[in-house]
Amino acid sequence: MSAVMENVLNKPVEPVSESPPKKMAKKQVVAPTPERKMSLKPFVLAVLPPIFGLALLVLVWEIVAAKSNGFPTPMVTLEHAIKLFSDPFYQKGPNDQGIGWNLWSSLKRVGMGFGMAALVGIPLGFMIGRFKFLAGMFNPIVSLLKPVSPLAWLPIGLLVFKAANPAAIWAIFICSIWPMIINTAVGVQRVPQDYMNVAKVLNLSEWKIVTKILFPSVLPYMLTGVRLAIGTAWLVIVAAEMLTGGVGIGFWVWDEWNNLNVPHIIIAIVVIGVVGLLLEQALVAIAKAFTYEDVRN
Repeated sequence: MSAVMENVLNKPVEPVSESPPKKMAKKQVVAPTPERKMSLKPFVLAVLPPIFGLALLVLVWEIVAAKSNGFPTPMVTLEHAIKLFSDPFYQKGPNDQGIGWNLWSSLKRVGMGFGMAALVGIPLGFMIGRFKFLAGMFNPIVSLLKPVSPLAWLPIGLLVFKAANPAAIWAIFICSIWPMIINTAVGVQRVPQDYMNVAKVLNLSEWKIVTKILFPSVLPYMLTGVRLAIGTAWLVIVAAEMLTGGVGIGFWVWDEWNNLNVPHIIIAIVVIGVVGLLLEQALVAIAKAFTYEDVRN
């Protein structure tokens, strides 16, 4: 018995609790380094490509200006832009106003035409997607009128409304309504049939079917149609205002061309592009806020 006790007491004890803390300490020291390297990569990929793209655009612009007579360089255009935006809201007459007033007039026309198109197109898209009879009734009309150029509708607007401003709003309305109708109808038709079967079993009313089942499922498609519509509307208003005249960014571009003021035309092109980008990004933000996680990317 005493021999056994001596063996137990003399047996070396293995240090169990000392090794894990050393391993953990090594992990804590090594881990932050790759994380810092990984965090810089998305930032570089997000910032450098746009900078290189803009630099390439300015370089091409400089080359074209050097080889063309009368085409302004980027520096000359920048000087005109500084002078132009120093007083963007001046008024010297009904047809001589600053670029700020012209831009505001165009945005108002786009807002009115686009808003009316949304009020008509989205409910109509729901009905076309929900009821087969209405789909068979309206699909041929949509297929026939959708390919028509929006500017082809401008003379009809001038004939009916007898004025340039409502005719331009009409052109915005008619070009904006088709993406909303089509995308909303497609979204309704792609709602899983299981959802509708559950609605029948629960004996839900048509209002609850629309608000509780169809609307959440159709929202991503509907917002896609809205994004397409606002881009088309902003394209059309510039061309429509060139033809109708009055106050607007399109008329301002045409008036500057008549005055052979090329730097102002380039400035207007940049402004039109920036405003269109801001409108689209605003709708993208709304779509991300009201869309499910699995369809945000």
